[in-house]
Amino acid sequence: MTAHDMRMRLGRLTAEHFDAIAAGLGDDDGYISMLEHDLAVTRTAYVGLAVTEIASLRGQLAAPQVG
Repeated sequence: MTAHDMRMRLGRLTAEHFDAIAAGLGDDDGYISMLEHDLAVTRTAYVGLAVTEIASLRGQLAAPQVG
């Protein structure tokens, strides 16, 4: 999975979270908690993938950083 794929997933989860709140499901602690957990996990994965892709590209374009 690429950072782009994970970013798209993050966008879908964010939209689902906003839709759930707008639909009045904010009182459903289980569903909202699950969505918020999924958002946190997806956000962490996205950042990790993005940083890895940037570092890989930098390594390809220039000498790897040492030290």
